[in-house]
Amino acid sequence: MFVGRVEELSRLQEQLNREDKTAILIYGKRRVGKSTLIAEASKSFDGKVISYMCVQSNLEGNLTLMSRSISIALGIPEIRFQTLKDIFDYLGSQNDSFLFVIDEYQYLKQAGKKNEIDSYMQIIIDMLPSNVKLIMCGSYITIMKELMEEDNPLFGRFTEIMHIEEFDYYDAALLYPESELRRKFENYAIFGGSPYVLSTIDSKKSIKENIIKLLLPETSVLRTYIENVILKEIQKAYDIRIFQLIGNGSKKYSDLISGLSGSNNGLLDKQLKNLINMEAVEKIAPINKLDDKKKQFYVISDNLMRFFFTYIFGNDMVIRMLGEEVFYETYIEKSIDEFVQRRFEGIVVQYFKRKVRSRSIKGVLNIGSYWYDDPKEKKNGQFDVVLKKEDEYLIYECKFFNRKMTLQECEDEEKQVSNIGNLGAIELGFVNLGGFEFESNRYSLIDGDMLFANEI
Repeated sequence: MFVGRVEELSRLQEQLNREDKTAILIYGKRRVGKSTLIAEASKSFDGKVISYMCVQSNLEGNLTLMSRSISIALGIPEIRFQTLKDIFDYLGSQNDSFLFVIDEYQYLKQAGKKNEIDSYMQIIIDMLPSNVKLIMCGSYITIMKELMEEDNPLFGRFTEIMHIEEFDYYDAALLYPESELRRKFENYAIFGGSPYVLSTIDSKKSIKENIIKLLLPETSVLRTYIENVILKEIQKAYDIRIFQLIGNGSKKYSDLISGLSGSNNGLLDKQLKNLINMEAVEKIAPINKLDDKKKQFYVISDNLMRFFFTYIFGNDMVIRMLGEEVFYETYIEKSIDEFVQRRFEGIVVQYFKRKVRSRSIKGVLNIGSYWYDDPKEKKNGQFDVVLKKEDEYLIYECKFFNRKMTLQECEDEEKQVSNIGNLGAIELGFVNLGGFEFESNRYSLIDGDMLFANEI
């Protein structure tokens, strides 16, 4: 079932239907739906589609398998192509139109010396036959980003570059439309936005049952995926303790240094930059303190990985000893609500991003949290979600209450905001899962249902 990706699908179809030379680069983390998107867009292509998934072999091995894929796709006796250029020369000599998809390109790239395969592909794209359209796709983000660097032979060769990210909370919920409101948020907060991961959830079972089935057993589907796919890639070059230290929270650089036994020879800084580049970790800061290093924090990008490092990593023996159900009840059940609540602010930020991109809210310069000092209470703190405009701030406090929020609670929050100086013009609003006991022209009120309104 294909859901979401409306903008990406439209862009890709437009490229495939144009008459000019077309060479497309698509990249994104594993299991975010790149191949599914390509398959969906290919349905509108007027011609033959050839798809080849590269393997971890040498160039000769990939050429052999690529030749076989072409023969099967075209329904012809097997032809053995000696070079990549031979393949495109052959396709160019045919009367049909072709879409050639090279998936997991990073493996083909690694089959040669530095930039060797990229140089071959540069020549191919420069001389791409008019009846052939090319898509190059890959999931090793750092390697695929090299193709966009100025010193790479493929720099400037692509007619479209698409970065496919995980679903946000809204598109993720399209995979479980019948779930009740709170469950939609819980699914996203725990399992994240990977279409593959979300497809494993059984909506008829509780969150507890899904966690026990999918994440706790040593051979469970998602735990195997995390440990044997995601972590294997990370552990090759990075200190896994970084993820363990961050867990479900956020950590300053100094906290990470301290947690890693205080050693800092520049390696941590390099590792964090690389982890950010591969979209495993994010560096965040309040929108009014973007350049203040003391207010910069590191968080795990993916919700599923947050859950894994909060509850599962390092607890293998405990899970085996207690059993999955007792482990859940002992180690997870008491804090699972807090875990979900911490993700709610991020969901609200995604909501406002959608509103800004659809132009429902105009004039927004930035969206994020806001760090403040309260001189009356002699403390500092952070507003949950703030929209910065040219001459004002829109401040939203976020609550994950099952119940309705009262007017008194909102007025108490307003008093706290009024203690803060130097804010200038502000508008105050509240977001609460369970809604509100009152209507108001004074506050902007957003309930859980509004976060899933069709117009966003």
